[in-house]
Amino acid sequence: MTIEEIVHGESKNVEFKVTIPKDSEKYTKSIVAFANTQGGKLIFGVDDETRKVVGIDEDELFRMMDSISNAVSNSCVPQIVPNIEPQTVDGKTVIVVTVTPGANRPYYLGAKGKDAGTFIRVAGTSRPAHPEKIKELEMEGARICWDELTCVGYEVTEEAVKKLCSDIVKFREEVGLPKQDVAITQLISWKLLKRENDSLMASNAFVLLTSDYFPFSKTQCAVFKGTERTVFLDKREYSGPIYEQIVQATDFVLRNIRLGVTIDGLVRKESYELPLEAIREMIINAHCHRNLIDDSCVQVAIYDDRLEVSSPGGLYNGLTYEELMNGHSKIRNKTIANVFSKMGFVESWGTGVKRILSAAKSYGLSVPSFQVFDDMFRVNLFRSVSPMEEQEYIGEASEKHRRSIGEASEKYRVNIRETSGKRRNNLENNLNSTQTQILELLSRNAQLSAKKMAETIGISSRNVEANIKKLKKCGILIRHGSPKSGYWEIK
Repeated sequence: MTIEEIVHGESKNVEFKVTIPKDSEKYTKSIVAFANTQGGKLIFGVDDETRKVVGIDEDELFRMMDSISNAVSNSCVPQIVPNIEPQTVDGKTVIVVTVTPGANRPYYLGAKGKDAGTFIRVAGTSRPAHPEKIKELEMEGARICWDELTCVGYEVTEEAVKKLCSDIVKFREEVGLPKQDVAITQLISWKLLKRENDSLMASNAFVLLTSDYFPFSKTQCAVFKGTERTVFLDKREYSGPIYEQIVQATDFVLRNIRLGVTIDGLVRKESYELPLEAIREMIINAHCHRNLIDDSCVQVAIYDDRLEVSSPGGLYNGLTYEELMNGHSKIRNKTIANVFSKMGFVESWGTGVKRILSAAKSYGLSVPSFQVFDDMFRVNLFRSVSPMEEQEYIGEASEKHRRSIGEASEKYRVNIRETSGKRRNNLENNLNSTQTQILELLSRNAQLSAKKMAETIGISSRNVEANIKKLKKCGILIRHGSPKSGYWEIK
């Protein structure tokens, strides 16, 4: 602990005490809260109001350290073993109690019992955990994922099984993954279904992937006037299989942001104002990592200055913000995440944040923000507030357009690019997501290599080349010039 850190004051991971309170509960509840969330430090010898380092009397130092150790050992259930050590700050001695995120959650004060004695860290305070949070902590401690649990009483129908298997195969094909047959055997091995005697039992994940059975499993989408949640310009709510919700929510965003046109010489280029890859990643991650015990919904909000995606539940099982930004990942819903991986929705674990940042940077946008709350995780992708040079906006985002005709009918799905000719329109309606991303990238840089596109999309160069070959065969892509100095033309 340095004087610079102290100057910043208390936070979710730091708490100050001038001295040891007579009532040990005043600090042991913070020890419990740190163990139940992301860990933290409790520093004795610093005034929590003035942030002044007052220090601990050297004659009392080791007695106080023993007192803290005994109080934690006697009060906390299960046992917490913090690191307790003296440190010198600004020429004075303080006691630093370091608590790591606990593995045997929930931790609580034995005298109060689990229901009243479980605390979590919220901002700079330690607060009692609500019953829903205690339940999630219990599952974390037992290494159980809610989506793996059996949905008692839910009927597994042949129709639902066939549709899920068929859709997984379809999505794999769209992203260029190797062909794989999917049947009940695979669904059982992926923990979506369980066979008991002669019947099939559904996991919660299977229910989420095949129905609208759970009322909280929805994606709420809205467009707001200005930069605050005050005036709705449009809103939609999607339910049903969560992978379908992801597709519908992504389409909603694309319908309500600008599609731009730039003229570079004789080449006409079109692209959305926000990167499709980042939009998809934000919405997929929101569903993949949400807290399914929370009865809130995933929310997708479009403002004049940003796209905001909010997911119920904070960071999972002690994962810190710093770890998240460095590519670490702790999977809250393992079964759903595994199926998303099989479908090609998820490329590799821990890359979501970096992919969003990279996509925004490639568009020249401001750095996206990632906000962590106790019960919510939010990502903001910022829109460009100034018009692009030589660009005519032809999308559906203008308020004037929305007021005159409303949001595009659900029966009409806007094509990825608006070009003349029925043949072209029919072809583009049949594009898979990888082909769409290739065209999106080439519309911004006609000389982009297959290797660079593969890195940006997050797939192999071979997959990119195979999809380019299909686009050429359909007449959508034409190559001009040599492999090194030539360029692509989008017809």
